[in-house]
Amino acid sequence: MLEWIVLAFVVAIALYTIVLFNRLVRTRQMANEAWSGIDVQLKRRSDLVPNLVETVKGYANHERELFARVTELRNAARALPDADVAGRAQAESALSAALGRLFALAENYPDLKASTNFLELQKELSRLETELQMARRYYNGAVRNLNTMVETVPSNIVARLFGFGQRPYFELAEASERAAPRVQV
Repeated sequence: MLEWIVLAFVVAIALYTIVLFNRLVRTRQMANEAWSGIDVQLKRRSDLVPNLVETVKGYANHERELFARVTELRNAARALPDADVAGRAQAESALSAALGRLFALAENYPDLKASTNFLELQKELSRLETELQMARRYYNGAVRNLNTMVETVPSNIVARLFGFGQRPYFELAEASERAAPRVQV
């Protein structure tokens, strides 16, 4: 009789471990999917930057330093590995700030502000920034769920046994970096 109780207890623990393991895997996959969503939006924005720079460049040839800086920041952001969440957040923040300066520069050129191509690029960037903000929220929510499971009892025991770890949030270091580039349509 005691053997059956011990066996039932061992089976119950094994089943509970399997359930927790599967929840951890599902939660990790949601975080992976969420990061992929951010990555897609960042790549779309990165692809838009050269068109934006070229459009503004035609109107403001003497601002070469700003154009070079925007291009340099775009390339730096693209060069970082996908797994470097903190590095990507920092690089994308710097790019956002440079894009903000690029749009501020456009204010000095009425012909540029009236350009259909520039207006379309502004609209597209504005839409991308909104989608990027939603992707960041989804990612941070998925990471919160994973980190909670990795830290709370009893799932933390299973997480430690199978090598699950915490993920970093996609956070921006400075409050000024939290604002999207100002886009006027």
